[in-house]
Amino acid sequence: MTGGFRLTIVGCSGSYSGPDGPASCYLLEAEANGRTWRIVLDLGSGALGALHRYADPLAIDAVLLSHLHPDHCIDMTGYHVLRRYHPSGPQPRIPVYGPEGTAARLARGYDLPEDPGLTGEFDFRTYGGPLEIGPFSIMPIEVVHPVTAFGLRVGAGGSTLAYTGDTGPCPQLDDLARDADVLLSEASFLDAEAATNPPDLHLTGGDAAELARRAGARRLLLTHIPAWYDSADVLADAMKVAGYDGAIALATPGAVHTV
Repeated sequence: MTGGFRLTIVGCSGSYSGPDGPASCYLLEAEANGRTWRIVLDLGSGALGALHRYADPLAIDAVLLSHLHPDHCIDMTGYHVLRRYHPSGPQPRIPVYGPEGTAARLARGYDLPEDPGLTGEFDFRTYGGPLEIGPFSIMPIEVVHPVTAFGLRVGAGGSTLAYTGDTGPCPQLDDLARDADVLLSEASFLDAEAATNPPDLHLTGGDAAELARRAGARRLLLTHIPAWYDSADVLADAMKVAGYDGAIALATPGAVHTV
């Protein structure tokens, strides 16, 4: 791979794992210092098993959680088991970034006391500004959702991925997506239901495409579409937006994109 980095869609089903794949999980890989660096954005329900198809889970350098709803974080409990009880022995701790309270939330998810919880396997860190992991530079940007949630702007090799996480429409998204090579945007609602969609919860396909147009993102990948919708309808909403000339596609499990 020359320049940029690689994005693998491990899981992209919205709100719960779907019939065609797991909930949210995205593997990013970049070459630097003579090796491949790997970070995972979200590890939602069903994602850990699927991750084995694309990378050795023991070779992940860090996990970044956008927020603490189960469809974005609950498989961290299984990942704790894998790293603690693997036949090759307990594995070194790796950084896990997330909102305040991540360590306690995941300890409860595995029915453990908060102290020590999962801290034997994970070095929990709270978002507080820009951070670097190997060749990756990450800027977390808080967005709107019923719980504290972050979009993640990730750069490496001169390319930028903007991942919205889960969010309703908000001004912060324009900074997140500005001039991104790839905008990986949730699109959980239909435009036709805009009048009844709850506020400050999710985007529609049209919202995602409008964001891509305003921010000048070069490509748009629509993700986090719940299984109760036909993803073709969400894609059609995005394609109706006038004035955006970038490529628009659906995220699909197993697809690999160069950012």
